[in-house]
Amino acid sequence: MLIVSGTMKIEESGIAAMKTAAETMSRETRKERGCITYAFWQNVEDPCEFRVYEEWQDMDYLKSHAASDHMATYREKLKEIGVIARDINLFEPGPFTKL
Repeated sequence: MLIVSGTMKIEESGIAAMKTAAETMSRETRKERGCITYAFWQNVEDPCEFRVYEEWQDMDYLKSHAASDHMATYREKLKEIGVIARDINLFEPGPFTKL
């Protein structure tokens, strides 16, 4: 399993557009093969910051996601929204215990 998690800081004027883009992106991505979970959250202390969290079965599925049409559309939307900062990371977790 792979985990992708990180934050994006956007311009205040782009908040509504980001919510719409994130909702569409999440809905379409969760339909993809290999996607375990995919969601965004808005920071309650800083409404211009959004966190994305993804889980994928393996790298091939993640690469397929990166090449998807909805990802290309989302990337174009981010250009319009105005991303100030982006910090997205990929993790390959080892064994874990469910609490």
